[in-house]
Order: sequence, then C-alpha cells, then structure tokens
Amino acid sequence: MNLNQIKYFPVALIAALSWGSCKPKKEVQRPNILMIMSDNQSWNHAGIYGDKTVRTPNMDLIAKQGVRFNNAFCSSPSCTPARAAMLTGQDIWRLKEGANLWGILPTQYKLYTDLLEDNGYAVGFQGKGWGPGSFEANGRKHNPAGNPYPSFGEFLKLKNKDNPWCYWLSSHEPHRPYVEGSGEKAGIDPAHVKVPGYLPDQIDVRKDIADYYASIETFDQEIGEALKVLQATGELENTVIVICSDNGWQMPRGLANLYDFGTHVPLIISWPGKFKQNVVADNLVTLNDLAPTFLALGGTEIPAEMTGKSLLPIVEKQGKNDLQRAYVVLGRERHAFVRQHGLGYPGRAIRTKEFLYIKNYEPGRWPAGDPPFYGDIDPYMFNWPGATKYYLIENRNDPKVKPFFELAVGKRPAEELFDINKDPDELHNLAADPAYAKIKEKLAAQMRDYLVKTQDPRETGGETKVWDTADYFSEVDKKPKPSLEMQKRFKLDSAYDYLK
Repeated sequence: MNLNQIKYFPVALIAALSWGSCKPKKEVQRPNILMIMSDNQSWNHAGIYGDKTVRTPNMDLIAKQGVRFNNAFCSSPSCTPARAAMLTGQDIWRLKEGANLWGILPTQYKLYTDLLEDNGYAVGFQGKGWGPGSFEANGRKHNPAGNPYPSFGEFLKLKNKDNPWCYWLSSHEPHRPYVEGSGEKAGIDPAHVKVPGYLPDQIDVRKDIADYYASIETFDQEIGEALKVLQATGELENTVIVICSDNGWQMPRGLANLYDFGTHVPLIISWPGKFKQNVVADNLVTLNDLAPTFLALGGTEIPAEMTGKSLLPIVEKQGKNDLQRAYVVLGRERHAFVRQHGLGYPGRAIRTKEFLYIKNYEPGRWPAGDPPFYGDIDPYMFNWPGATKYYLIENRNDPKVKPFFELAVGKRPAEELFDINKDPDELHNLAADPAYAKIKEKLAAQMRDYLVKTQDPRETGGETKVWDTADYFSEVDKKPKPSLEMQKRFKLDSAYDYLK
C-alpha cells in the first residue's frame, strides 16, 4: 500500500505542534478543553502504548507532548454507564438507572458539562456523547454531553468568541461493525497482529483484529483533523487535549467484562507549555477523574459527591503527584438486553498494579448472555460481521478451541483473582488457590470497605432490583432476529423473545 494514501498528520503541523518551542501569545486563566474519545478501544492498541502493528501517529504525538497514563480504567466496561460516570465524576453504583446500558441518567446528578456551562463555558459535543439511552425519557432538554454540533469546526464557528469552551469529540471508531477486509485493505498484515492468550490464534481472528486496527487508524485520522482545526483557528496553544476511550474492545472477554480487556483504556492529557511533556504516569486513575479535572481547569467548584479526583497534581509541571491510589474499584450491571426478563450480570472489581479481584454477584447467570446468542459479545445478535465470535461458536466442540469458547461464554465462579504480572492475559483464576488466600481476603475487604463507603447497594443491602427492571430503550434487542444467513449458518430460530 502507498503510505501516502493514509491521512497522517501533516509534517508542517507536527512541527507547529512541537509545543516545547511554542510561545503562547498571552496567558489565559481558563483553558479550552477538547476531549477526543474513541468507542471501544483497549489501552494497548496504539503505537505509543507499545503496539507495533497499528499506526496512530497523532495519538503518539499528543502523548509525546503530554502525559500518558499507563493505568487508566473506565468505571464500567459498558458505553452508557462509563460515560455517565465520567460526566458525573461518580462511581456507577451511585447513579441508579445510570449504571445500565440503554437507560437514563437521572437528573439529580450534577454533570461537569452543566457546571462548566453555568460558569461561562461554551459546551458542545458530536457523535454519541452520553449513550446509548434516552435523555428525553428523563426530561432532559439535550444529551448530558452538552449541545450537539455536526462537527468541531462548526462548534468553533458558532460559539461565542469570548467564552472558553469545552468540546467532546465522540468518535464512532473503533466500534463494531468493522468492514470485513478493511485491515488488509489499509495495509495491515494479519500475520503481524498480536493475538491475546484468551483468543485462538487463527487466521479469521487475526483478520478480525486487523479490521479493528483499521478502525483505530480512522480514529487517529479524526484526531489529526481536529488538531488541524485547532491550529487553523489559533486555539491550539490554550487548549487542554484529552485522548481516551470509553471502555475496552469488542472481543470476547473485552467489552461488558470486568477483565482488563473491558476496563483498561488509553488516556493521554496535554496542554502546551503548562503540563508535563513526554511523561508516563503509572498512577491508578479512572475516567471518573476527568470531571473534577475539567472543573478545576475551569475554575469551577467540584461537588463534594464526586468520587473522582482531579488529575492536575499529576499532569501540571509543578504538580506534586500526590494522587497515589493503591487501587481502583470498578463495576458492571446490565449491559445489553441479552438474558430472559432483562437480567444483568452484576459484578464489582478491585484493581491494583499487581492484582485483579472480581466478585460476580449472580454466578448462575450466563456472563456473556443467554445461549445461543451470547449477546453481550457483539456482533449484535448475529446481524453484524464478527469473525472471532463466529469462529468460537462454530468450533466450540474442537478440543483445541473449546477452552477459548468457555473463557468467552462459560459460567464463572463467584470470585476471580488474577496475578497481572505473571498472567497478563488473565487466564488463570487464583481465587481458590491457598497460596493466594491472604491476598484475596485483603482485596475483598478493601473492595467491600470502598463499596460501603461509597454506598453501593450491592454491599449495603440497599435496593438493587432497579438494575434488572429499569427501562431499556431499544425494543429491537428484546426480541432479536438473527439474519437469514446466520439462521442457516448456526441453525438458529428466526426470532427470540427475552421478555417471556
């Protein structure tokens, strides 16, 4: 492939973005904030994070001119609650129906977008923003992400020129469905793809990952386009840039799972001349920390109920880096409507730099959704391309494939424990290993204490039924119909009913 066909960041603009040599025109107390978020991208799938196959020159550039976080996590491995937690700066179990996919975000919770707007910021977004869900059903006038715009350029044209601004560029990439063959078409050799240990190393899987990489490269091009707009409008030097993803990739054991592949996300923050440059931070942080960070940047009071903490002590040049957590606590409730009667798969997890401990509250339920769909693993009820999932299902009786199939969809014990350093693919559950009993006991106690402190009904004995019964604003999911091709391929019925 001719590499000139790839829309890499122009060399002249890269030079302009070498902020170490930039001279700001003037000091402005309140910076602009540009957050560029990918949709379903795991932390390690970018060049700057060590992936040698996917090409992300724009993300890599911003990281070299800012702070790259190695241990950033979303509050929940699901789009709607992860974004709700980020907007509110609160853990998902504090948000009632806001902890679910395709639900609502109750209006009682303060959002950084509203608080900044009340304090003089122009606030806008494009793409998904908060969602999927229904803000109308909750009486909101617009998406919790702010005022919708067709593009970043339009926002800058239409906003009041005197106001600082906060804009959320919410990309669709690399959300499924991927275009089959797009990876190879983009010049990505499936042979060079790294297949994690929880997936079978097979050509269909490699091609699926290559297609995912092509989608990441499209996201990186979107970053480049946004930076060109900033440069052209003269807004670059007083803009804090945040690059992140909402949750992990759409592969088995990824999205909708509390394993690292569902929760561990990329996070990069930069501001020319004001923040540290070419620095790697190993602090344990979450996307919940962005709300108080943005409020602090905007000179806006941080609500006491926010459980997130400002990241400014880590990224500021003179910051003391005193946000040194021993762990972060994450959770999930109902992802998609993929079990009879709309039941979810509730769980909580505590992640240190060495270990991941997970508590599954309903181990009798299917973690990936009821068979035969296993719908928490996209490709959307057998209607989208999804070579990895299809390969696992078609070959589940093959002794070489069956262990991968069970890792993806099999029922799980009430407790799981993984040694991250020895087992980065999180394949070996140590929860029943006597050698790890004290570690498990300590982590379980730390997590329980944190959940009680933050008033999680799962541990305080409060009302939890809401997460299984809350409205789900996608009716088609409740009575899924696989495509005709998939009906024949997998011997499926023409329709299913999860409401019975």
